[in-house]
Amino acid sequence: MSYIVHGATGAQGFPVLSALRAAGRQVVAAVRDTTSVPDGFESAEVDLADVDSLAAAYTGADGVFVHLPLGAPADLGRYADVVAAAVARARPRRVVISTSGQIVDQPGTPLQAAPESPIIGLIRGVEASGISTAVVAPRLYLENLLLPVVAGPVRAEGILRYPLPGAYPVSWSSHLDVADVVARLLTDVTVVGTVAVGHRPGLAGTDLADGFSAYLGTDVRYAAITPAVFGGLITPLFGAAASAGVVGLYELLNAQAGNTIAEENSAQHLLGIAPRAVADWLAQVRA
Repeated sequence: MSYIVHGATGAQGFPVLSALRAAGRQVVAAVRDTTSVPDGFESAEVDLADVDSLAAAYTGADGVFVHLPLGAPADLGRYADVVAAAVARARPRRVVISTSGQIVDQPGTPLQAAPESPIIGLIRGVEASGISTAVVAPRLYLENLLLPVVAGPVRAEGILRYPLPGAYPVSWSSHLDVADVVARLLTDVTVVGTVAVGHRPGLAGTDLADGFSAYLGTDVRYAAITPAVFGGLITPLFGAAASAGVVGLYELLNAQAGNTIAEENSAQHLLGIAPRAVADWLAQVRA
């Protein structure tokens, strides 16, 4: 029996793969290209558009971790349908889905993912199979702060520039924090539904700067910039289309009072797992 990890060579999947292995579990990296998997890890070649390849990987598995990749909504909707069909056919013991920062636990607000969105389709499709399912719901990733256009000025100028107001609270979490929760949920089937991951209370920009100050041993101050300015900084990295989506997200966030998780479905409350302090996370990733 084993645990299937999608995107196992990527930013989200590899920490899950590593956490499960550290816990002594048999893990299988589910990827399109098995040559990309680090030595020592078992792998399975899968295609998110091919139900047969997914069902073959899922059959007999104790658990499956899945998240949707970046892509066009039409493609992602098709992937969601295929994953749900494979789960229904193969009947793994457990499925854990990451929302990858999309918000699915704040209905009735502008932040909630639309009912027709691929992530909602994936969740509903897998839950309809009757398989034990948990949804891991982070908000913003601390890894965003490691982008060269963000981390560079922190070291060179002592300024952390980001497109949110300095006092704006966010339930920040890292990929490592999410992996801790995913690993627990894959092996503990008693918790179902949505488990939110992130700091409570939310961290303001000034808190992030304090974390960098503690890690670097030097003063770092926070400076809010507009989403449009941030978009200009990241366009050379991600291209105009992807950057426009990021700008739209931060414009939406700026129109809200904050981006924080609730206590009742938090990992702190449900699992007793709290996210790392910013300085501790920076030390662990050796930023």
